[in-house]
Amino acid sequence: MANPAPQTTDRAALKVLNRNDLTRRLVAKLKHDEAVVGGIGNSNFDLFAVGHRPQNFYMLGSMGLAAPIALGVAMAQPERGVIALEGDGSILMSLGCLTTIANLKPRNLTIIIWDNGLYQITGKQVTATAGVTDIVAVARAAGIGASHWVRDEAHFEQLIDRRFEDGGPLFLAAKIDDQPGAAQPPRDPALVRSRFMKALGTGRGGALEG
Repeated sequence: MANPAPQTTDRAALKVLNRNDLTRRLVAKLKHDEAVVGGIGNSNFDLFAVGHRPQNFYMLGSMGLAAPIALGVAMAQPERGVIALEGDGSILMSLGCLTTIANLKPRNLTIIIWDNGLYQITGKQVTATAGVTDIVAVARAAGIGASHWVRDEAHFEQLIDRRFEDGGPLFLAAKIDDQPGAAQPPRDPALVRSRFMKALGTGRGGALEG
């Protein structure tokens, strides 16, 4: 039997969505202490701006590591929903993590890629996704079968409403605008770590909690 033809999407026809609005929609659905790892730059700026939660982990300078860190959390706490918010430039820096995620198959992990085809905070240099590279096709080729382009806001909400029983991981990418983030989290890595570990029940917090 011939293999089925791969799914294709006309990326040029995708609606360009507002990153801050999608982040707000995502956070509004977090009802079970889900852990959210925000990648560097606008991915975590928006996450902080729409509503700080101690279960948010804000990446500071560690480009390309949101998905690997989220994978570690998902494996350590398999009953907790874990979400990685990452930019296209950052995920391109660590594509190998997609093969590891595909092989480990964490059902509780969702990876969301904000794709505007730019290294936005370093000067708006174009990324490979502005050209021929389709990041959803890359994720599928790595073995993440549930990889989808987000068509619009309603489609985004439908996709993030999945249940663990549906299997995982889930990989989503949205074509987004280049609006700057509205606010930035404190640039205090020890504080971010302390709050996050305490919220996940793996640390006591401490003096940095103030």
